[in-house]
Amino acid sequence: MNTAPATPQVLLIDDNRDGLLARRLILEELGFRVQTADTGEEGLKLFQGSSFDVVVTDFKMPRMNGDEFIRRVRAMNPAARVILLSGFVEPLGLTEENTGADVVLLKGANEPAHLLRWVRRLANPATRKPPASQGRAQFPRASGR
Repeated sequence: MNTAPATPQVLLIDDNRDGLLARRLILEELGFRVQTADTGEEGLKLFQGSSFDVVVTDFKMPRMNGDEFIRRVRAMNPAARVILLSGFVEPLGLTEENTGADVVLLKGANEPAHLLRWVRRLANPATRKPPASQGRAQFPRASGR
């Protein structure tokens, strides 16, 4: 009988290939299995075809921004765990409540540590918080407010 936990599956979406590669390498180094997409449309196709423990999406992308991507993911699976990344969290007023993400993270120097912490937390069934659509209050915002 195999009692080893399954390797957490992460879907990363970002139109910035350098950022996508850097996040993928960080997550893979820590044992996550990662699939990437550089458009929201490609991300949706991967999401429909596979099972992911956590989805990490950029906000500002051409054709389909992270907000629309999250709405479509939630329509397919309301319990999906989603992290939204943006370099414009404060100026755009991005929050978990108005984006539907479980966590909104600010891109920048502290991003890798915050991303790893939240991916681990959301991928672990024992420490998962309710999806954004089911309320918030267990964990503080990670976007720096």
